[in-house]
Amino acid sequence: MRKTQRRVSALIASVAVLGLAAGCAGAADSKSSDTGKDGAITFRSWSPVDQTTKDMVKATEAEHKDIKIDSVIFNYPEYLVDLSTRASSDSMPDIVGLQPGALTQQYRDKLMPLQDCAEKTWGKDWKEKFFPIGIEQARMGNPEGDENFYALPMLVQTVNMWGNTEIMKSEGLEIPKTWDDLKTIAEKMKGKDKAGFMLPAKDSWLRNVVFLQIANNIEPGLAYKAEDGSDKWTNARIVEALGYWQKLFTEKLVQDGAVSLDAYPGGANQFEAGNAAMIPLGAWWIQQSDPSKKEIAPLSEGMKGFEPFLFPTIPGGADKSQFVGGIDVSLGISKNTKNPEKACKVLTDWISGKGAQTLINTFNDLPAFKGITPEKFTSDHQKELWSKFVDEWMPQVKYSRYLKSPKMDQALGDQLAALATGSTTPEKAAEELQKVQDKVNKK
Repeated sequence: MRKTQRRVSALIASVAVLGLAAGCAGAADSKSSDTGKDGAITFRSWSPVDQTTKDMVKATEAEHKDIKIDSVIFNYPEYLVDLSTRASSDSMPDIVGLQPGALTQQYRDKLMPLQDCAEKTWGKDWKEKFFPIGIEQARMGNPEGDENFYALPMLVQTVNMWGNTEIMKSEGLEIPKTWDDLKTIAEKMKGKDKAGFMLPAKDSWLRNVVFLQIANNIEPGLAYKAEDGSDKWTNARIVEALGYWQKLFTEKLVQDGAVSLDAYPGGANQFEAGNAAMIPLGAWWIQQSDPSKKEIAPLSEGMKGFEPFLFPTIPGGADKSQFVGGIDVSLGISKNTKNPEKACKVLTDWISGKGAQTLINTFNDLPAFKGITPEKFTSDHQKELWSKFVDEWMPQVKYSRYLKSPKMDQALGDQLAALATGSTTPEKAAEELQKVQDKVNKK
């Protein structure tokens, strides 16, 4: 996940309406892709950031002399509108940036199955070369029996907590392993000029990923069973998870005004400035130490002031914290591209070739393709964190940071907001979630 890309479920839903004619099953096919000047492969996305994308383009064009690439990077909301508009006007770019689930499914009928491209490039065992959660989520939401890959993962991530080790040390604190440990830190930091647990709860995407970490720590996998209909959101263990989310606010374990603080730029800037002991973000926070940046905050130099850790265990729940994560960015190819072979070369180069190496050198996020490592580390600590993410954590990620349905994603975010403000109870929130789920599952 990047600074410019945060889940905006409500916006996805509204753009889905705009793009209904283009994206729904049975819609008319695009006449052709929007080929760039002189046959250039066109790429439109919100991620990677513009400068990184330009560097990736240079690397790929240098590797493939017969290929030219025309790239445009938008901010995330603008990208969703641009993609919908292009799909509706039969001018899809050759390659598009996608998220798994709702966004990919919205344009599924406009996208080319990519397994042949993948097998041609990486061999028959190509799926084993990706982290398992990336392969699993790449087909999330496909109709039953549809085993095609309409997008392939480029970047993946864990969602987790980050600690400020300087504050921890100065206050005599340790990285929390349990809920009681977390409470101890929050209590000890009360009344001080730095927050103990800074929770930017204004963003729906962040509320949801924190809740999914809590829910999976209480009963691993239960929330996804509730979504697929094999269990209920009103299950007592999910109600318990909703209750623990609410305790963060009712017991004042998070900073005052948490529901009005956004993750970017608000929470991130404050955390990087050293104003909090802990914050929930994800693996992508390591990008703060990107050595290509002109300016790096003191705590972010070589990540010397930060340490990632998993959300603490909950009393009565699993004995170990669970790994939650998934795809950050995936890539798809327009089914009507005039240059499928060149588009395949660009897409695969950005996943595992020179373009991918250029991308990963910026510590943008974690590579979906195993074995790609930044060519330069600026500290031993930065290198240790990278190894922790790609060698220890990512192979263990089993639980998705996303729900399959955008309506459920939005409903969960709304109920978590209501719990945070005290306008509902865990029991009522669970009932409301089940009502939405029942409507989703009937369709």
